[in-house]
Parts: sequence; C-alpha cells; structure tokens
Amino acid sequence: MAILGFALVFLAVIPHGSASAGSPGMNFLHQYGPQIARLTFEHLWLTLSAMFFATAIALPLGIVLTRHEAFARPILGIANILQTIPSLALFGLLLPVPFLGDRAARLAIVALTGYALLPILRNTYTGIRSVDPALIDVANALGMTSRQRLIKLELPMSASVILAGLRTATVTCVGVATIAAAIGAGGLGELIFRGVASVDNSLVLAGAIPAALLALLADGFLGLIEKRLQVRQP
Repeated sequence: MAILGFALVFLAVIPHGSASAGSPGMNFLHQYGPQIARLTFEHLWLTLSAMFFATAIALPLGIVLTRHEAFARPILGIANILQTIPSLALFGLLLPVPFLGDRAARLAIVALTGYALLPILRNTYTGIRSVDPALIDVANALGMTSRQRLIKLELPMSASVILAGLRTATVTCVGVATIAAAIGAGGLGELIFRGVASVDNSLVLAGAIPAALLALLADGFLGLIEKRLQVRQP
C-alpha cells in the first residue's frame, strides 16, 4: 500500500504534456528513467558499502564489549555522539581530511558508516547481554569455551535483536545517503537537490520516491529474516 501511495503521488505531480505527446508519466520516465536507474545504483552502492564496513566494525566490537563491560559505556557514548552530528555538518567536517576529501564517494561511505554504527553496536551488545543467565550457566556447566558459547548459544539467541539493529542502520543509511549528493557523491539526492534548486516537484519526487522505496524494501526484507530468526518463547 505504501508503494502504491508513493506511485500515485508521483504521477499526480509530474508535468502534464499535450495529448499528442502521449502519457505525461511515460514521457517523464522516458526522459529521466535511465538517470533514475543510474542514481539508484549509486545510492545502493553507497548504502551497501557503508553497511558492510559498519557491520564489520560494530558486530565484533559489540561482542567484545560483552566480555569487557568496563568499556561499554564510553564506546557506546562515542557512537551516540556520532549519531547526533547533523549529516551535512559531518560531511563538511570530513572534507578537509586527507585521503577522504579527495573522493566524495569515499567520504560519504565513511560518514554513513559512522551513522550506521550505533544501532548495530547497541543491539549486538544488548542482545547478547539479554540471553537468559540460566542458559549461560548450563553452557558453562557443559564445559563450553567462551567461543563455543558465543557461536552455539549467544549469537543464535540474540540474532533477531541484532537483525533489528541492522534494519535500523540500513534505513538510516538509505535516508542519509540522499544528503551525500551535496558533496558530489552521487545517489538519488542529486535529483532532490536539482528539484529544490529549480522548484521542480517532479524532480524532487523522482529522487525521494525511489529512496523511500529502497528503505521500505530493505526494511521489509530484513524484517522477514528477523522474524525467521526470532526465538519463540515456550
């Protein structure tokens, strides 16, 4: 229903042409379709790259924090601070940094990775910490090592919580990636910024609707995986 609603809104605001010119919606798609497809690919590349690096950093770090809880509060606090920095300001702060500022896409991926860290890190830490202590005692009584307990008990029991963090991080990345166009990193934000500059609602929606659909599809797909991994309570 949400996807259908976006499509109807988009068709309602596209420019109207003459009857001989054919359907306005088809004309618009014929003109901007290839560009929307290219920018959607760029948007996906930025989001998936950021999610890969964020998961590679936050998931192991969250596991480590469950073993060394004295570091949990300061590290989670740093991740919280990164989350509160306005996206455009963070892009601007990173521009003068050597190596990062040379390529806009590289800078955008680093910034998006920072925004994705907190949900994954917090949910990994919270999910493992919320495993029933009685089950931990049973695993210890069976002689499991810390690694065996993690792989066979803690990660399976906390998988749905960790996936919830990945869902939040993915949707956040899809949304923030639209701002990356402000520094020339590409993505669907290009259409949004061009539409705002030219006061063209159809261009704004041509960028906003695919971005919203990407977020909805990613959230729905990860939601299905989360539901399958959820441990049913007896």
